Amino acid sequence: MKKLYIKNGLIKTMAGQEFMGYILIEGAKIAALGKTIDLNLPEDAEVIDAGGALVLPGFIDAHCHVGIGEEIYRWEGEDFNEMTDPVTPDMRAIDGINPEDEGFRDARLGGVTTVFTVPGSANVIGGTGVVMKTAGKIVDKMIVRDPAGMKIAFGENPKMVYGEQKKMPMTRMGTAALLRQTLVDAQTYKDKLEQGETDPDKLPERDLGLEVLVKVLNREIPLRAHAHRADDIMTAIRIAREFNVDLVIEHCTEGHKIAEELAEQGYPAVVGPLLTNRSKVELKDKSFQTPGILAKAGVKVAIMTDHSVTPIEQLPLCAALACKAGMDEEDALRAITINAAEILGVSDRIGTLEVGKDADIVIWSEHPFTIKANPLYVIINGKIVKPEAI
Repeated sequence: MKKLYIKNGLIKTMAGQEFMGYILIEGAKIAALGKTIDLNLPEDAEVIDAGGALVLPGFIDAHCHVGIGEEIYRWEGEDFNEMTDPVTPDMRAIDGINPEDEGFRDARLGGVTTVFTVPGSANVIGGTGVVMKTAGKIVDKMIVRDPAGMKIAFGENPKMVYGEQKKMPMTRMGTAALLRQTLVDAQTYKDKLEQGETDPDKLPERDLGLEVLVKVLNREIPLRAHAHRADDIMTAIRIAREFNVDLVIEHCTEGHKIAEELAEQGYPAVVGPLLTNRSKVELKDKSFQTPGILAKAGVKVAIMTDHSVTPIEQLPLCAALACKAGMDEEDALRAITINAAEILGVSDRIGTLEVGKDADIVIWSEHPFTIKANPLYVIINGKIVKPEAI
């Protein structure tokens, strides 16, 4: 088993500890870490001397389209929106991801070691997303969690796509109605599956879309709701409460307007992209202040790039600009580490530096929120993936 030993690092675990010390990696996991340098070091361990540099968990982009929306292509690599039907819960992001997408390399160069890659927002129900590492040649081996959430979308995007086709939804009412009806269909399907456990004659014909929506109803995976405007956010919450399902608010552009309500409801928010222009009317009140306002109100917040809307390597810059706009620095770091991991349901593996967790570690030349910061080393699953050739 390969061993890697990081010494003389300023280790910030994101689990409440910060100290000068070491990390011992065995295989893909963190085997030990601590303040002392008197570790009985295995003779076969590769040694990295951090030289006092800051050592952090790998960053996590909690919403992007890396691998499924390849930015150097036009339509050839655009595999994130199946714009032929507004209800496509049977779509799976894993089937459209290309590990050769340059976005994965860019992620590593920016210290991003894990991403949530998800279908786009053209459809009312777009399909399931995956949590995956940003290094690897075979997507199945990069996966951390699949499925990790069901993409749904409110607001202008479904209206625009299907309104032009003279199909439902042409209005926000139509979007909500389609979502509700599909969840009712999934409830009926679930009931028949349960009846079929004792009476095989009552088993329904297999339906892949309803099958995965049963996972939503069983709260095995959350709805991931694309919602910019405050009213769309509240519609998403209204429907989630009606069906007693888990929910994550994606984008949450106007979340600062209803921060106390969101905190009271208890749903987390993945905010962004913020480092972009106001490309549509729903972004009128886009602000880097939003993540900080939400965090101060008690909302669990992650920050996203929505790559390739904002290049994924700029995730730490997005968090830094949120700090500039008033977000607490610790909250901003949590928004791209442990908060993101908890929202994605993978905090048992990533998000902090702790014994037994995946060895996803970044050694920084300076604090990552400074403009000159650069990852000196990026380690994913115990393997050094940066430095690397560009």
